[in-house]
Amino acid sequence: MNRTINHVINEIRVLEEELEALIEQQQQHFLYKVEGAKIEFEKTLLAKQKALKIGLIKWLRKSSIRSILSIPFIYAMIIPLSLLHFTIEVYQAICFPLYKIPKVKRRDYFIADREQLPYLNIIEKFNCAYCTYGNAVIAYTREIIGRTELYWCPIKHARKVIGTHKHYQQFINFGEHEDYHVKAAKLRAALSALDQKEP
Repeated sequence: MNRTINHVINEIRVLEEELEALIEQQQQHFLYKVEGAKIEFEKTLLAKQKALKIGLIKWLRKSSIRSILSIPFIYAMIIPLSLLHFTIEVYQAICFPLYKIPKVKRRDYFIADREQLPYLNIIEKFNCAYCTYGNAVIAYTREIIGRTELYWCPIKHARKVIGTHKHYQQFINFGEHEDYHVKAAKLRAALSALDQKEP
């Protein structure tokens, strides 16, 4: 049974790589290239994109009252998000070395590139940066907690769970008590070696 699950997991990884290659091909259609942190658009496309930018006054006039009324509630989320980010950084810095768990690389989750899009005005760029940060904090935290769960409690739930992290399928089946501690120790050893496998 485990071989079948591992086979499916490997197929999913291959398909994810294939999907990334197809997306990369599709992005070439938009005529840009990534140079480190900078994104360079082809000159004629850059001019077209700049022409599509909506000025602030026009953009604000087009905004609905509902959107404007929701602003304090949306941006107030920066407080819990920042607190979560700070505390998860402290947690990882202290606990992961103690457990010999490789640290999650922040740079893999916190990507800032949408502000380079010339067709966005300053408010749209700010909104993009805000959403990028919020999703990055959640994804980064999810990976840190996922590695923690893999270390301390690598047991699947009896019921189906929606939105599991990438380590969940490696977990030991619910009720699979035989050699539980041996299997858990193997998973911990594989987790400790994760840094060597990842690029």
